[in-house]
Amino acid sequence: MQITKVSARIRDTSEAAEFFENVLLLTVDRTVAREPTTIEMRIGTTLLELSEDQDAVGRHHLAVTIPSNTFAAARQWLEPRSALIGTPDADEFEFAAWNARSLYFTGPDRSVLEFIVRRDLDNNTRGAFTSADLLCISEVGVATDDVLATAEFLKTEADVRPYAGEPGRSFAPVGDTDGLLILVSPGRPWFPTTDRGASSGPILVEATGPRPGEYPLGAGSLLRIR
Repeated sequence: MQITKVSARIRDTSEAAEFFENVLLLTVDRTVAREPTTIEMRIGTTLLELSEDQDAVGRHHLAVTIPSNTFAAARQWLEPRSALIGTPDADEFEFAAWNARSLYFTGPDRSVLEFIVRRDLDNNTRGAFTSADLLCISEVGVATDDVLATAEFLKTEADVRPYAGEPGRSFAPVGDTDGLLILVSPGRPWFPTTDRGASSGPILVEATGPRPGEYPLGAGSLLRIR
């Protein structure tokens, strides 16, 4: 499953635009003719659309795939503009079951953003790391009241299957190496934080996948497969 577009709500689009321009060095379109106020930016092959909603809770989770041979370079590129989020023991994290390595940092509205290398992908590159090496959004966090039921629904109806193990009651990645939904219970803290619980604000995820259709995810969120 390849995630082509993510639409979410955020309290202040001007603040968000400054973040994506000044931290990730992306080009942000502030002229989207849409109400409420909306900004758009392209993160590799994924379009990110953020609409202003002063009642939004924020605390979204998005992971961005970077080339597998650029982890150290990506960290050096990011650190002058953003502090990393870690635990008392580490600020880089290895996920053996996923054959992946990640680092985390704070986005707008206390969102938890992630750079991840997925070694199962053939995407090594050459040259200095730049924003052009942000290849795509490959994970989107989605809060749902019944994680197990939502995971089973996506497996049965959309052929979007659990990833790297059986789903749990409060945490279930579904999809594949190219694109994942991270299904969690509302309020469950996004790793590696302890105080940034997933909000149940609506998120629209558009993707290419095995079975085109629209699949409700709860709390107004939707997966649209084309």
